[in-house]
Amino acid sequence: MNERLLLQLEVDQLNAAYAAALDERRFDDWPQFFLEDGRYTVQARENFDRQLPLALIALESQGMMKDRVYGITQTIYHGPYYTRHVLSPAQVLGEEGGRIRAQTHYAVFRTRPGDASEVYNVGRYIDEIARTPAGLRLASRLCVYDSEMVLNSLIYPV
Repeated sequence: MNERLLLQLEVDQLNAAYAAALDERRFDDWPQFFLEDGRYTVQARENFDRQLPLALIALESQGMMKDRVYGITQTIYHGPYYTRHVLSPAQVLGEEGGRIRAQTHYAVFRTRPGDASEVYNVGRYIDEIARTPAGLRLASRLCVYDSEMVLNSLIYPV
């Protein structure tokens, strides 16, 4: 099989596992998708397009992600809801110096028990991915969301 198609499949499998972990509320697994010094940022498209640094969430390590998970699971009180990620196939943009650059479009739906589903967040992941002995890991995931309004608050990772 073509090397580019194999890479595409690997990146898509990473994204599928990432989305499944979040949708199945396995938040303790979430930091493991990243390198130890991995970055996770959630930024409005307007700020991204204007190259402004302001972001809703900016985490700079697995340690910060683990703190976020602790907050989600142990300290934040909110009405319960479920999420469902729908992802496009990744667009592999290039590979250089052992790092893969990719972009994937996403839509996250939120469903409160006993209520209708609603669009929660829509945008694209802009990723830098590293190949490790344990498989592909995110060196950086920038979630650029299109929605001008974020429903209530952003609690769970996108």
